[in-house]
Amino acid sequence: MSELKKIREQQNLTQEELAEKSGISVRTIQRIEAGTNPKGYTLKTLATTLGITEKDLLTPILPVEEIDNSFDEQVQEVKNKDDINYSLVKIINLSSIPFAWFPIVNFLLPLLIMLFTKQKSQIVKQIISLQIFLAIISPIIFMIVALLKLGSTSVMLTMIALTLINVFIILRNAYEIDKKQCLCYKLNFNII
Repeated sequence: MSELKKIREQQNLTQEELAEKSGISVRTIQRIEAGTNPKGYTLKTLATTLGITEKDLLTPILPVEEIDNSFDEQVQEVKNKDDINYSLVKIINLSSIPFAWFPIVNFLLPLLIMLFTKQKSQIVKQIISLQIFLAIISPIIFMIVALLKLGSTSVMLTMIALTLINVFIILRNAYEIDKKQCLCYKLNFNII
């Protein structure tokens, strides 16, 4: 990621907003974020607009060792992706369905399958993390509705809605695993 993009995102600016503030075209900002180092007027203007030094905007040149390590990490990541058995990942994902109605245990079966098959890829961890998250959130939502004393009908509808949402998430993720080998619904963090 380019230094400009990092700084721009830290300051919560879009490319268009930065272009408007600095007077630099959006296309130039896109080129810089794609890897071109800014020079002269552009460098000075962007640094001034962002309130940083010109040196902060220049992409550091990595020593050869770091480039090699970075390449090795990318190769390892590709190898790990090739090692993933997506049929098994889909089974792990779908194994949450029998307990979708009981969110406190809906992550146990996928967790057990993961442990027995030693399929500990990032995508499997995301599937289980999402089910754990739903196991935490669903009872909280259920209790809030129950404490609001809206009647037994609303409590029952909430229970049904939470179950259907969970089933939808599981099925949608299964579809994405099948078609694109990724998840449609995932968290920005892992619980396990």
